[in-house]
Amino acid sequence: MINSEELINKVKTYNKFLNPEKLSKAYNYAVKAHENQKRDSGDPYSNHPIAVASILSELELDSATIVTGLLHDTIEDTHATYENIKDEFGEEIANLVDGVTKISVFENQATSSSKAENFRKLILATSKDIRVLLVKLADRLHNMRTIDAISKVEKKERIARETMEIYAPLADRMGMHRIRDELEDLSFKVLNNEARELIKKRLDEIKEDKVNSFNSISLQLSELLNEHKINAEIFGREKTPFSIWRKVQKKRTSLEQITDIIGFRVILNSGEDCYKALGIFHQHWNCIPGKFKDYISSPKINNYQSLHTAVIGPNRRPIEIQIRTMPMHEFAERGIASHWKYKSSEKFDSLTWKEYDWLADLVEIIGKNENPEHFFEYTKLQMFQENVFCFTPKGLVIKLPKDATPIDFAYAVHTKVGDHAISCKINGNDSELQNILYNGDVVEIITSKNKSPSLHWIPITKTGKARAAIRRYWHSKGEQKEERIKKYNTTLWISLPDQPGKLGEITTSLGSHKLNISSVEMKEKTKDYINFRFNLIIRDLKNFTNFISELKQKDIKFKIIRHEEKRNAFTQKIFKYFKKN
Repeated sequence: MINSEELINKVKTYNKFLNPEKLSKAYNYAVKAHENQKRDSGDPYSNHPIAVASILSELELDSATIVTGLLHDTIEDTHATYENIKDEFGEEIANLVDGVTKISVFENQATSSSKAENFRKLILATSKDIRVLLVKLADRLHNMRTIDAISKVEKKERIARETMEIYAPLADRMGMHRIRDELEDLSFKVLNNEARELIKKRLDEIKEDKVNSFNSISLQLSELLNEHKINAEIFGREKTPFSIWRKVQKKRTSLEQITDIIGFRVILNSGEDCYKALGIFHQHWNCIPGKFKDYISSPKINNYQSLHTAVIGPNRRPIEIQIRTMPMHEFAERGIASHWKYKSSEKFDSLTWKEYDWLADLVEIIGKNENPEHFFEYTKLQMFQENVFCFTPKGLVIKLPKDATPIDFAYAVHTKVGDHAISCKINGNDSELQNILYNGDVVEIITSKNKSPSLHWIPITKTGKARAAIRRYWHSKGEQKEERIKKYNTTLWISLPDQPGKLGEITTSLGSHKLNISSVEMKEKTKDYINFRFNLIIRDLKNFTNFISELKQKDIKFKIIRHEEKRNAFTQKIFKYFKKN
């Protein structure tokens, strides 16, 4: 376990604005608060928050986030309260700790059937400050590293599945590939250890050959770039067992074919050098068709940037190459955490929050009390698709997923624009709303206040925001329609034989005809009959007339009484109907 001084020194290596006294105070507070608690492994509980703080320091996060890592379990698991944390460490840290606590509370109540609801609560808890999610990811990473200490298989599998389905994708969406890879692989070990061991065995078998090949090829790459006066750092790129497994499943190819490919990462000084290096490699070796991707000019939806290519390298061996600058590499490894620069202060650059507007979109989608499974589908669409960039006629850039339509574009501009869209123009030409958009398209949406979105749009839209808005529109219309349906009140005087069960027969018949009874009164009794007065609420005239026909067939005496409170049109209709007959 790392001690207080070692943690402080670790943070000092990148953050000159650190307040060491505050960090030391939080360290000691956590140790004291958890002093009588143990982990499932039998280790002191304080080992966990200290490990979480260490993970956060490896991501080079600000001191408030690291202090939160140390204190994140105090409100939930000890006698400490929000007010205690606020008094000792300030409101900012108290709010962060409270945010992490809220996630932990619902996590402990989780069941396999509540995955979507858990996801909703997690997003809502992190929407105010994304650092809450960063602490939670570090917390989950350490729990996954120590998951073998849990004895119940079911619990281990539930945690691993939740990690794979919720936390790893969120780490990916924030560009934190290193965290994502480890979370996925640790989950894979719990959920399918047999497959993981098979892949590890294969990797061990080819390790020596791969190292020799890597050293030889990286030397050739370096010499090739030096000839053109391009300075580069070249690293190997090892795939995790889970990433290999996923590729085998996706491409339906053999394990041998996937593991034989050697991956390289080439780090250069500038974007210009990246494109030069790409040209050099393609001139020297044959490019494998369909393998080139330019994520520098068109970043992934999580803002990842890099050039990807694959070539038939030395000895006819396929090699994969990623080409990027150092800032691109830092972002690929640490994601959002790389935005803390520590130049003039340790505060997060507020401008970069705009890059995480997807979080606001998710909050908008899931804050409408829709079906949890629907918004889980929508949010996955919103978070994990590659994107295209289109423009409004005034030049505003709209970022959309690949294969998006003008309908998605309209809802990205504003919900009302989507709700009233009737047609569009793409690059000045009349076009269908269902057409696919491409990078650089200028899109003009034509609207009409008298038009409504079509439910047929849902299967062809690609953004969660559009799908959620369409469903929400028709859901609200349905509620309004229900409110507009008229309810008619009428009164029936029915004379029933004084025999057991006769009243029950009438009430059962009323129910089967979907007629609501607001009240029943016994008005008078004769030697053979009892007269009842039924006050009814009727929504459908047809149901009422069918019930009256049934009474006539059974020779039951009845009388329809003009409603005493209101001479409504419905009652008049009934009178006219029975006068005719």
